[in-house]
Amino acid sequence: MGATALILAAGEGTRMKSDLPKVAHRILGVPMVRHVVEAAHGAGCGRIVVVTGHGAGTVEALLDGVEYARQDRQLGTGHAVMCAAEVLGPLTGSLVVLSGDTPLITSGTISALVAERERHSAGATVLTAHMEDPTGYGRIVRDEADGIAAIVEQKDCDDEQVLISEVNTGTYCFDAEALLGDLDRLTTDNAQGEFYLTDVVALMREQSLAVIPVPAGDANEALGVNTRVHLAEAAKLMQRRINERHMLAGVTMTDPSLVWVGPHVELGRDVVIEPMTFVLGESRVGDGAHLGPNTRVTDSSIAEDAVVDSSILVGAEVGPGATVGPVAYLRPGALLAAKAKAGTCVEIKNSTVGEGSKVPHLSYIGDATIGSGVNVGAGSITCNYDGFEKHRTVIEDGAFVGSDTMLVAPVRIGEGAVTAAASAISRDVPPGALGIERSEQRTVDGWLARRRAGADGAGRQGSEREGE
Repeated sequence: MGATALILAAGEGTRMKSDLPKVAHRILGVPMVRHVVEAAHGAGCGRIVVVTGHGAGTVEALLDGVEYARQDRQLGTGHAVMCAAEVLGPLTGSLVVLSGDTPLITSGTISALVAERERHSAGATVLTAHMEDPTGYGRIVRDEADGIAAIVEQKDCDDEQVLISEVNTGTYCFDAEALLGDLDRLTTDNAQGEFYLTDVVALMREQSLAVIPVPAGDANEALGVNTRVHLAEAAKLMQRRINERHMLAGVTMTDPSLVWVGPHVELGRDVVIEPMTFVLGESRVGDGAHLGPNTRVTDSSIAEDAVVDSSILVGAEVGPGATVGPVAYLRPGALLAAKAKAGTCVEIKNSTVGEGSKVPHLSYIGDATIGSGVNVGAGSITCNYDGFEKHRTVIEDGAFVGSDTMLVAPVRIGEGAVTAAASAISRDVPPGALGIERSEQRTVDGWLARRRAGADGAGRQGSEREGE
């Protein structure tokens, strides 16, 4: 079953200056705490318990497949584990303790902590990092054998300890039975009056249990997010990490500092992503597709060799070789089949555009089914909403919709049928027929001359009045 993970996520995060719980703030579209949960899952943790407190309902709504313990008062990290003890129950093996505000922690690092503890049958392993400025972090005090003698919080450091650059990252792997057995021995005899989880180190050493430091390969994994500045720093680091992984796998980013890809996105080989492009959520992009510039893709699927230029896609599906944009908006349920086109200033919602069909310019397609080989002229609209209900429009294979056609749903345009430009079509058009709805044009000869003459006369009269 693997190790058990306990994630501490009860804090308010007052320095975030937010109504949202700190761990609910998002990085590349994913809440911070979910990044940590997924790292634990990736490390093989078979059971995950999250300690919530401030904004518990908001935090718990963000996660699936975990258990919860409640810390109604935040009295320190040791107290958080105390609050989880009943949920954890009698437990043996490895217990990983993580912070919900360290979104850069990786599965590999968690696995290394667990493996090191189990290899040495240690009481605990502690992830440490060397920092140029260790201010705010607990210091690692090593013993003669290079084990950990103590972890001293910043406010409790003496003049010598405050100079130590090796710090505690707040990430641990404990012998679960030993940790839970020591909880009732923790006290609040410290500068902050809290139950420190780090005091367990001294308790374990009294029992001759080893506490082993495991230096982080990348100190950035220890970055705790406490302010909006930290949030931006973590986002930039994660952006670089994800982009480098994709580029090494065969994706071209013409300026990776201006490309944002979420952690759950799948990108094929030879995908090209131009600057100012966001690909987020559960999106998938096939081989050879070209995205951007100035594009946002969320929870969408883009097939091989498709092109999306300066457009927004949300919950959409774009088929092989299809083209989108520039400045198109594909909303949830939009589906473009192979080699279809949604062109400039086109909005499509809950509609299928068939193979090779085109909606090139300035059109709205909502709640429609468009067959293959259809051309929808510029400025055409499916009038799908009557103020109470949505209705569907069906345009069959090979039909031609003239520019500025209003298709008043429910309505069907038959195979190979044509609608005349500037028509409001409210009745079905049979296959091969022409649908036309226009008022008769009226021409007024000599209108411009009469209008000018009238305007000149009015102007002279006005001038004469002004001179009176």
